[in-house]
Amino acid sequence: MKIVLMGTTAACVLGFRADLIKTLVGKGNQVFAFALDFDDDTRAKVRALGALPVDYVFSRTGLNPLGDIINTYKLVKLLKVISPDIVFSYFSKPVIFGTLAAVMAGVKRRIGMLEGLGYVFTERPEGVALKGRLLKFIQVFLYRVSFPFLERLIFLNKDDPVDLVEKYKIKVSKVSVLGGIGLNLSNYPYTVPPVEPISFIFVGRLLAEKGVNEFIQAARLVKRKSPSTRFVMLGGLDESNPGGLTSNGVRALISEGLVDHRGHVDDVAGWLASSSVFVLPSYREGVPRSTQEAMAIGRPVITTDVPGCRETVIDGLNGFIVPPWSAEALAEKMIHFINNPTQIEAMGLQGFKIAQKNFDVRLVNERLMSYFQ
Repeated sequence: MKIVLMGTTAACVLGFRADLIKTLVGKGNQVFAFALDFDDDTRAKVRALGALPVDYVFSRTGLNPLGDIINTYKLVKLLKVISPDIVFSYFSKPVIFGTLAAVMAGVKRRIGMLEGLGYVFTERPEGVALKGRLLKFIQVFLYRVSFPFLERLIFLNKDDPVDLVEKYKIKVSKVSVLGGIGLNLSNYPYTVPPVEPISFIFVGRLLAEKGVNEFIQAARLVKRKSPSTRFVMLGGLDESNPGGLTSNGVRALISEGLVDHRGHVDDVAGWLASSSVFVLPSYREGVPRSTQEAMAIGRPVITTDVPGCRETVIDGLNGFIVPPWSAEALAEKMIHFINNPTQIEAMGLQGFKIAQKNFDVRLVNERLMSYFQ
């Protein structure tokens, strides 16, 4: 078959779809990987996977109805030239406009996947602003328009279809829950967690909705009782985001000796291996890849009782689930590990077993490809 994979960034294609592409190509399919920001290097890497990179234009964020209509029309023409058997779109805008373009281009089979409901569906301690409510209204309207044209809509966790499809009574032919998108587990070998000193690691963009503020506040509380404990943050800044940490703010935290921030790193697995416990106090996720990586390496997890995050932890077995927005609850579980260091390895081993069972990308891709049959 000719299969179009329509996402957003080239980094996402290479970081999250490489194994799927190789599997699809290995089964004799012709794969077209759509992205918004290919360059010579990323195009060459996609070709090396056996797929054809295809450039298309869309605004990833924001609302520009005229621009979206023009770009959808351009996408229709592109799809007509390729004439694929299936368009598989992922992320919000590709699912909406990619599906509509596929309909207009005469593509018979259209499958969508939402790897989380995103910013407008994420609850916050301060509540949702008027702009957020307006954006949610518009997004739900666009989902109402596009979802009926999908033969299947895939979610990663069981909460998202309830909070979107059921709550807003949106028509869609079939809904499936995939679970985590999976990892090449050979890239994340198990190691025994170090415990001298005990260290806690956060991996994600340094945004409020990822729980970075709660991580920092918990670190401050823990440091008062256990000054030798280390706190590591990996992830880039987004200073244009109102909820993002600033470079000056991060520098102040480093100068204070509170955290070790290394920004965006290529060797996430290495940093996870050198840490004791993984922490993700996010406000909402699909099924977070960083948590899957930490579990595969054998690290216990402290995360929040919110959609996506709660999919990864059995409370008390491979880590702890805490209420969202609570630095105090987070610090309490961190101190538990400090006082009971033998549980770090024991719980990490349980997480490793769960990862082997649920997060093997080969098994996940087989399940995903069964939807294409």
